[in-house]
Amino acid sequence: MNRRRIMIIDDHRILREGLRRLIGDDPAYEVIAEADNGRDAIRLARQLEPDMILMDVAMSGMNGIDATRQIVAQQPDIRVLGLSMHSDSRFVRQMLEAGARGYLLKENAFDEILTALRALADGKVYVSPQASGSLLQDMASGQPPEATEATPLTARERETLQLIAEGHSTVQIAERLFVSAKTVESHRKKIMDKLDLHSVAELTKYAIRHGLTSLDD
Repeated sequence: MNRRRIMIIDDHRILREGLRRLIGDDPAYEVIAEADNGRDAIRLARQLEPDMILMDVAMSGMNGIDATRQIVAQQPDIRVLGLSMHSDSRFVRQMLEAGARGYLLKENAFDEILTALRALADGKVYVSPQASGSLLQDMASGQPPEATEATPLTARERETLQLIAEGHSTVQIAERLFVSAKTVESHRKKIMDKLDLHSVAELTKYAIRHGLTSLDD
């Protein structure tokens, strides 16, 4: 039997270690790599071509939503399972719209992980009951679910916005993205113009509302 090759991407080391041990005990799966940020997830996915990725939704530097979007666009056969502390329907929808095949709450990860992996392996979608419940509540309320508006930002602008919201300086962002400080300032201006926002506080609120960062996950 060919073992499903899995990557674990999460910025909490203890959670990664626990999931690795649990998954490794099942002969159907093999954990082939770990990382703690979205940028490394994209690089490793390209190099290792895993069958599945457990992807933290909120990570510093590059979040799991944007990383998932890029990975699935480049390698559509990879099945991504989102991991999050948040059952809010906005996060669930954004992760699924990015191309994930499932959404697992961290508080239930150890109880549900093998069930979720089997579902994805069978070509199904798996969403934790609490998370799916938030979507159903939106529908049952009589109000249409809050629309996930198409972002006017490019992938690099979204990455820059996340770093701004996380409190990084222009110089720090330039070093992380391997660009000049002038380029970062240009991205910042374009972001503000496109979103019609005028302060870092407004940018931060936008980033949180649209799942680019939660600042507490």
